[in-house]
Amino acid sequence: MAGHSKWANIKRQKARVDAVKGKVFTKIAREIIVAARNGADPDGNFQLRTAIEKAKAAGIPNDNIERAIAKGSGKLGLDNAALEAIRYEGYGPGGVAVLIEALTDNRNRTAADLRVAFSKNGGNLGETGCVGWMFDQKGVVEVSFTPQESGRKRRNEPTIEVNEEDLLEAFLEGGADTYELLEGEQGMAAEALTDPANLETLSQTLKDRGYNVSRVELRWIPNNTVEISDSDQARSLMKLMDALEDLDDVQNVTANFEMSDELMALSIV
Repeated sequence: MAGHSKWANIKRQKARVDAVKGKVFTKIAREIIVAARNGADPDGNFQLRTAIEKAKAAGIPNDNIERAIAKGSGKLGLDNAALEAIRYEGYGPGGVAVLIEALTDNRNRTAADLRVAFSKNGGNLGETGCVGWMFDQKGVVEVSFTPQESGRKRRNEPTIEVNEEDLLEAFLEGGADTYELLEGEQGMAAEALTDPANLETLSQTLKDRGYNVSRVELRWIPNNTVEISDSDQARSLMKLMDALEDLDDVQNVTANFEMSDELMALSIV
């Protein structure tokens, strides 16, 4: 089992920016609405159950969650029946490949908004398939460790220990393809990739073995990356990412670039 692209870390930093901008509630509510079309009972609807868990982790009130489920299941009418999932593709500064996942009730509006965002930030919206071949869709499961679980006994103690042998055994049992250990603000985490069809199995296996599953999602993983080292290009690229993620219809943005933490910090200020 091996590691994977650094884009996971970039996405994590960008997610914090999105939360500050107040976009996360709307995006997750839309995920719940679409998932609830296949059944309002989360016990029998893995997609809905995952969206609800994500909503709770983001601090979305239960009333909002229940309202989104009611909308998606048709209990509050069919106002959201027109929402459809569409994938758009384009190029950013330096030829960076960009994949956008959107939920929209108006394709023309969404495409126009995306075209403007690209053109104003040194990129261009492309045709379907222009960059999609550079990405593979994977199921992603993240396991988080508390300081006690990870071996950190004091808050300022830098060393974190994880029983990788047990963790690897759990990942293999659940059908993970690769995994990577990550250290974040809240301590140690491990992120595993699997086939999308196996996502529920991997998630449940880890839960059954007592692990704290903190994230379950489908993600597009680039199979090749572009290293960004120029500060001006980095700023332009991050402005483009911000502009795309600010659009109401956009759910997720993925790109195939890598840059240093220092350059990332300068670019997202």
